[in-house]
Amino acid sequence: MSSLRNAISRRAHKERAQPSSRKKFGLLEKHKDYVVRAKAFHKKEETLRRLKEKAAFRNPDEFYFQMIKTRTVDGVHKPESQANKYTQEELMLMKTQDMGYILQKMQSEKKKIEKLTAVLHCVDNQPSNRHIYYAEDRQEARELYSQSSENRTPPSSADIPDHIKRKTATSYRELEARKSRVNELAKIYMEMSLKKELQKKGRKRKLREDELICPTSKPVFKWRSERKR
Repeated sequence: MSSLRNAISRRAHKERAQPSSRKKFGLLEKHKDYVVRAKAFHKKEETLRRLKEKAAFRNPDEFYFQMIKTRTVDGVHKPESQANKYTQEELMLMKTQDMGYILQKMQSEKKKIEKLTAVLHCVDNQPSNRHIYYAEDRQEARELYSQSSENRTPPSSADIPDHIKRKTATSYRELEARKSRVNELAKIYMEMSLKKELQKKGRKRKLREDELICPTSKPVFKWRSERKR
C-alpha cells in the first residue's frame, strides 16, 4: 500500500509570499531560512554556556607559560614577537638547507632540459636513410646514383600530422618555461649565497659606485683581508 501511496501524484504545497501590505519589511522568512537561523543561534548559545561553565570551574592556581608570553591589548591576547626565536647558528643551518633545496631543484630542471632538448633535436633533424649499393662498373654506378637522387625527396611539413605538430609546439613551450625557471632559480641561489656570506663573521663594507671596476646594479661587498693561521 505504501508503494501505491507514493505512486499517486500529490499537490506541492508552497509557502506563501510576503503580502503586498508588508512589502516594506522585505522577503518573508521561509521555514528553511528559520532552520538555518535557529541552528546558528543554538550553536552560539551552547558556546556561551561552555565558556561560562569553564569560567565557573576555573582553578585560580592554574599556570602555564603562555600566560607570561602574551599580553592583552583592548581585551585581545597578542603573543610576543618571535623575531629572535632562533640563534645565529640555527639560522645559518636553515639557510644552508634552503640553498641545498634550490640547488637540487635547479639540477633537476637542467637534466629535464637536456633530455627535452635531445628529444626535440631528434624530431627536428630526422636521420637520413643511408643505403650502400655496390656496382660492377662505372655505368651501373651512374644509374644507381641517378635513381637515388630521383627518389630522394626532402620531407615537407605538410606530411607531418597535426597532433605531432601540436605536441612539438607544446614541447618547445615547455622547454622555454623550464629554461626561464632555471634562470630564476639561479638568481635566487646567488641571492641566498650572498645573504649567507654576509651573515658570517668578518669585517666587510659595501663598495661605492666609483669603486666598482665593472658597474652593476647589484650590490658588491668587499671583505677585509685577515691573516689565517
